Amino acid sequence: MFELLRGIRILDFTSVVLGPYATQLLADFGADVIKIEPLTGDVFRYVRPGRSETMGAGFINCNRNKRSLAIDLSSKEGQDIVLSLTKDADMVIHNMRPKSAKKLGIDYERLKAVRSDLVYCYAPGFGQNGSSAEEPAYDDTIQALSGLAFLNANANGEPRFLPTIIADKVGGLHLALSAVAGLVKRLQTGESVEIEAPMFESMVSFLLVEQLGGRSFDPPLGGTGYDRLQSPYRKPFRTADGFISVIPYTSAHWVRFFELVGRVDMCKDERVLNPSLRSRNIDFLYGLIDELTPTKTTEEWVRLLKERDVPCAHVNRVDDLFTNDHLVQSGLFEETSHPTEGQMITVRSPFRVLGKDTAPDRGAPGLGANGTTILSEAGYSDGEIRNLIKTGIVGENDPAAEKS
Repeated sequence: MFELLRGIRILDFTSVVLGPYATQLLADFGADVIKIEPLTGDVFRYVRPGRSETMGAGFINCNRNKRSLAIDLSSKEGQDIVLSLTKDADMVIHNMRPKSAKKLGIDYERLKAVRSDLVYCYAPGFGQNGSSAEEPAYDDTIQALSGLAFLNANANGEPRFLPTIIADKVGGLHLALSAVAGLVKRLQTGESVEIEAPMFESMVSFLLVEQLGGRSFDPPLGGTGYDRLQSPYRKPFRTADGFISVIPYTSAHWVRFFELVGRVDMCKDERVLNPSLRSRNIDFLYGLIDELTPTKTTEEWVRLLKERDVPCAHVNRVDDLFTNDHLVQSGLFEETSHPTEGQMITVRSPFRVLGKDTAPDRGAPGLGANGTTILSEAGYSDGEIRNLIKTGIVGENDPAAEKS
């Protein structure tokens, strides 16, 4: 955990992955993120595998460095607690539709009334100025709607989802960026700001950076898409014993590749030397690589290509990452002990803040694990806290889990 956002307090009403991934990034940078959950907990707590019912692996991996408070937000007493907490909060983040947020008493206007310089960021499924504003959004539906599933079509042209929750995580990155921008704006002006970071629009803008293609111009200079990415030969190439990624990108890369394979005739070919012609002939050039790579093993190709500074890489399985030399040396994977879940392997924040010390990460919190402490900090007496727990307004925290 870093200290760049130390002193910033965030009330986090997010759930599942998009929002929690965003707030984990902020927590990694040192913000005090208070995860406010319903009494039943974030639904993602229960997704398996897991050693205990309320701490699944996915939940653990996007909720570190946070504290948890479980509240019944359908009650007036629960909403009053949120108002009390908001007075000392710098930011509120959620990934609900505004209508749902208002029903729970956490809409912008209500919270701004008790904290005039509040930064308020939210990620609905769709922008609230469009016809789909009230539609629910899930990773699969956004992959489908955004065009990603057809970009990832199989050889028969059938659309496929990527086997990762890419839309959630891209949306989470956009939400985290909006939060940091909101904090900077408040620092500059002292004013409150409300920022919407919709999931659908975030994913479409992410994809169209290169996929807008010829439609970038009016009138169009062609259709959507980026020819190199759509080549049927843009793939891991088969070798004598496996696969390799080879991507000669510049003219110099291509010339060195063709010198290596003995195709000196191609070294002065305009389809290699002229970047514009190369772009138009990328299928042909990639096809030549595809013909040649089966003649050597993967290790032979990697050694020869790296000697000539031609970009290449092993094609790893996910399991291979744990023994990847670079990742081992950079310490991306850490062995930790969670207070309730035992020994674990975690993936640290990918960032480095050079020249600054870091504090140990805290494991994802148990449901309501820090409720007593958080309410005490907000000025509630021990008797008031006991009564809130007794009446079912606040979840009772587990003393063991509170250490997380």
